[in-house]
Amino acid sequence: MFATYVMSKIRAHQRYRQITRELMQLTDRELADIGISRYEIDVVASRQNTVS
Repeated sequence: MFATYVMSKIRAHQRYRQITRELMQLTDRELADIGISRYEIDVVASRQNTVS
């Protein structure tokens, strides 16, 4: 039970890092096209990680 919980937290953090990394590679123009700004990347990545 505890190991499952720890593994789910590790996977969630990995997903968060992947989303953040991918969004950081976009230009400001590309980010604007999808409706977010650079300073919102952390919030968007956190939100997407909880939805999954």
